[in-house]
Amino acid sequence: MGWRADGAAGTLRRASLERRDLRPDDIAVRVDYCGVCHTDLHAVRAHSGAPLVPGHEFTGVVTETGSEVTRFRAGDPVAVGNIVDSCGACAMCRAGQENFCHEFPTLTYGGTDRHDGSATLGGYSREYVVRDRFAYPLPVSLDPAAAAPLLCAGITVWEPLHTLGAGPGARVAVAGLGGLGHLAIKLAVALGAETTAISRSADKAGDARRLGAHDLIVSTDADRMAAARDRFDVVIDTISAPHDLGPYLRLVAMDGTLSHVGHLGEVTVQVMDLLVGRKKLSSAGSGGRAATAALLDFCAEHGIGADIELLPSARVNEALDRLGRNDVRYRFVLDLADLDAAP
Repeated sequence: MGWRADGAAGTLRRASLERRDLRPDDIAVRVDYCGVCHTDLHAVRAHSGAPLVPGHEFTGVVTETGSEVTRFRAGDPVAVGNIVDSCGACAMCRAGQENFCHEFPTLTYGGTDRHDGSATLGGYSREYVVRDRFAYPLPVSLDPAAAAPLLCAGITVWEPLHTLGAGPGARVAVAGLGGLGHLAIKLAVALGAETTAISRSADKAGDARRLGAHDLIVSTDADRMAAARDRFDVVIDTISAPHDLGPYLRLVAMDGTLSHVGHLGEVTVQVMDLLVGRKKLSSAGSGGRAATAALLDFCAEHGIGADIELLPSARVNEALDRLGRNDVRYRFVLDLADLDAAP
């Protein structure tokens, strides 16, 4: 059972789903908790009739293993993210960056299975079948509900933070205090960076401090923004709507980087905002297998999970509606246990 897009209505309805028989390197997972991502909302709104079951950040328990699987056994807690396969042979896959697979990675939903050509159906369901190398042991110290968003929002901000050297002595700013941004603050602080939140609203100052940020800059305060010019080695821009990058590039220190991860669309940049200070503009998306495993270990060591609102999966349409209005602090997670009950 799961929640499938219902035509052009822009809603999900409960439906029976068919999963493939296990291949030798597959595991079957009972999905317990699945995060609700903005990508899910966009997919549902753009749905045009192809099979669609959203959900690409989930945790659960192994129920069955294929004949060649040695990493897992029934009863093991696991986590699965937004990539469930890749070619395994291109330069990116060989470098451990399966998220950049030259043949494009197989996505957890809305993708095409590399063996039988079927459409992948996501984690808004009670069961998922996945190639074992794209499932990750879930550390027992992590709350499985709060850990689910680490597999998308968490890894999306972990990759640039880790790659760009966020750590002791580094000055990091996080623009946007939402599903991505609140995890970026927690991770940057745990890595040892001096961390500042940037938000349109001063009323998030308390949340920023609770998350560990050392300061909050209100982006509409021209004086504060001007005073912070050239201040940060790394700025992680998690803002999900189209916006001008200029004000955030001006916050970047000489030879520093603005990593734009929140809005995957066209941007316009004034070259002078890069030229003055030799600044760099980058982006990132998801993560490879090694980085994802490292993130989970790091979060277990430092007690990091997402700030979530847990809802029974029957309230999925409410969650999507509220997400569209940014009415969540900071990530919805669905409890799929209610799918066991008769409809």
